[in-house]
Amino acid sequence: MGKGGSLSDGVIKKILLSYSYVAIWIFLSFTVIVYNKYILDKKMYNWPFPISLTMIHMSFCATLAFLLIKVFKVVEPVSMSREVYLSSVVPIGALYSLSLWLSNSAYIYLSVSFIQMLKALMPVAVYSIGVLFKKEGFKTDTMVNMLSISFGVAIAAYGEARFDTWGVILQLGAVAFEATRLVMIQILLTSKGITLNPITSLYYVAPCCFVFLLVPWIFVELPVLRETSSFHFDFFIFGTNSLCAFALNLAVFLLVGKTSALTMNVAGVVKDWLLIAFSWSVIKDTVTPINLVGYGLAFLGVAYYNHSKLQALKAKEAQKKTAQADEEAGRLLEERESEGNDKKSESQS
Repeated sequence: MGKGGSLSDGVIKKILLSYSYVAIWIFLSFTVIVYNKYILDKKMYNWPFPISLTMIHMSFCATLAFLLIKVFKVVEPVSMSREVYLSSVVPIGALYSLSLWLSNSAYIYLSVSFIQMLKALMPVAVYSIGVLFKKEGFKTDTMVNMLSISFGVAIAAYGEARFDTWGVILQLGAVAFEATRLVMIQILLTSKGITLNPITSLYYVAPCCFVFLLVPWIFVELPVLRETSSFHFDFFIFGTNSLCAFALNLAVFLLVGKTSALTMNVAGVVKDWLLIAFSWSVIKDTVTPINLVGYGLAFLGVAYYNHSKLQALKAKEAQKKTAQADEEAGRLLEERESEGNDKKSESQS
């Protein structure tokens, strides 16, 4: 009874911890999105400089990652040659900088709710680019599912009250670059046996992002910032915003490390619905019935995609266990045959 009770307590504790990690990730992801919208939107804090904001995030995160790895030695660094860094990390950093720049720029033109609806296209982009680079096999049923997600997002876009073509182009570009980055991580890092957690990722990638963003910043935003003489850097606003962005990376590490990537995908769906509700009720963005119908269709497609991925993972794990069991059985059989041969040779002698 006592043993059963302790086991039950352990299971309950594990479940509660998993839900805690999910709640922390949802809260921080929610906070970063709303905070970025607040800073960049011309009707709120009115600081429409997405490149500058992204560079502040990257410099803050790179500094903290350096301190955690090199000074406090909380996280072990990953050994990496200059050749691997230049051929693998730098391209990923370039894609990440473009993704962040465009996604932050979209907040100036689009509502938070509509941006979340457009982000439902991420599985479509990842799968399509994966097929293009031969990291995913083409499957008709999966492609039909991807088309259903796209159709749902198209309906949501049709029903958008504040549709802005440039904002949509920016957000779709951000999705495309982010999807390419995720596929490139598999091709350039994972295939070489290099695994980076969010802290080591920031340590290596954030400085790259900063350098890549520096070039467009000099030509696009620096001249405007020089003319805006009334602006004073608010350390509290930008400091807490950057801290939230860094904490979100830690939360991703906790959530994926202690649960699974699939749990994060499911939690992302919950976060998206919460953001849509918040955008409608607090920010007073217009969410139309057509918006909800379209996003509902896309949501069903994404849910089915996640379910299919889970089934594929379970099937792969079952095959792996079967192969291990067969290997173990074969090894035991060889040992018994060897023992039998030894006894036979002993009796003959």
